[in-house]
Amino acid sequence: MSARTPILVAVSLTLGLGAALMANNWLNGRLKASPDDNMKSVVIATVEIPFGQMIEAQQVTLVRMPKDTVPDDAFDSTEKVQGKIATFALLRGDVLRSARVAEHLGGSTLASLIAPDKRAISVRVDDVVGVGGFLLPGNRVDVLATRQSDGSSNQAESTTILQNLRVLAVDQTAGTDKTQPVVVRAVTLEMSAKEAEVLVKAQSEGKLQLALRNPLDAQKPAPVVAAAEPVKAAPPVIKPQPKPVLNRGSGGGAITIIRGTEVEIAKARF
Repeated sequence: MSARTPILVAVSLTLGLGAALMANNWLNGRLKASPDDNMKSVVIATVEIPFGQMIEAQQVTLVRMPKDTVPDDAFDSTEKVQGKIATFALLRGDVLRSARVAEHLGGSTLASLIAPDKRAISVRVDDVVGVGGFLLPGNRVDVLATRQSDGSSNQAESTTILQNLRVLAVDQTAGTDKTQPVVVRAVTLEMSAKEAEVLVKAQSEGKLQLALRNPLDAQKPAPVVAAAEPVKAAPPVIKPQPKPVLNRGSGGGAITIIRGTEVEIAKARF
């Protein structure tokens, strides 16, 4: 062994110890470092969650996303969304937001889907021809009312009475996992209290029919204006002709006949 060997060993140990200390300090710094200020924890859906379904723990997870891409009402903890009701159909990877879920306060899940200022009204399918059975919860529809014209059993009038209503449930189903026509007995619609009064009145006066709307069509069509009825001409006024006036003068045998403004004197025998 040469005289340099101990020196090289000592130098190697010193360098190794220094490298270990530097690595240890770097790891400790990374572990103790605060999360990146540009990232935020967000809850997303791991599977498709149908409209009206209660959210469960295995259906969501927590991921990190840039702050500028996260909605303001997004959830940052999976515990905050468990037990809530999906008010919109959620796809895999969708960010869960407070605007798309509702609190389940007991009772049926349908009650949680109704907006605070809205009401749910069910319409019997016997009174509604529901676009071939393709209505699904979450669709938007218009309501048309048909009733017989006054004094006529052969003529009917149809009018759009309600527009852009959301379908909450079809029969007793609030899910949207069906794509085939379904024969149902009732359709439940979401509307205001005033609209509910209009619907109930129209249902008692005649028949109702639903018109399915495109999901992107949020505009209400112009109100239907009834065609003006033709003005009936007044019947001609027939003035009675004045009766002849018999003028028995002192001479006798003369008759005065008055027709309008004309006066005629005729002779007559008595």
